[in-house]
Formats: sequence, C-alpha cells, structure tokens
Amino acid sequence: MANTNDLSAHQSTIERIKEARAQAIHHTRMARQFAIERRDLMQSLLDQGVSQADIARELGVTRQAIQKMLTC
Repeated sequence: MANTNDLSAHQSTIERIKEARAQAIHHTRMARQFAIERRDLMQSLLDQGVSQADIARELGVTRQAIQKMLTC
C-alpha cells in the first residue's frame, strides 16, 4: 500500500486542482464585476424612464428577477 502522506506521485493532479481553484476564483470575480455592470446599465435605463417590466420583457425574465438584479 502506498504511503498516503507522500503526494509526489500525484503532483500533476494536485497542480490541476490548484489551477481549477484559481480559475474558479477568477470567474467569481468576473461574475461580480458583470453583475455590477448589469445593475448600472439597468439603473441607467430606469433613470431614463424605461420600466422594470419593459426591461424584463426584453431580457426574457420576470420583473421580480430585475428587482433582484438591481439589489446586487
């Protein structure tokens, strides 16, 4: 039975796990930035008199979904 404390034989798998984690962190940060941009763009439309219902219809979501996006 292999020594469970010796991970050297599994180094490539460990490296792949580290890379997957780094990518997940990067994508999470990007998603947050996009959510902020989306909110700002929707707020701009609202400020120009476009209704939440109209935005929702154009995006194919509910008005409640628009409200939730605006709170992000």
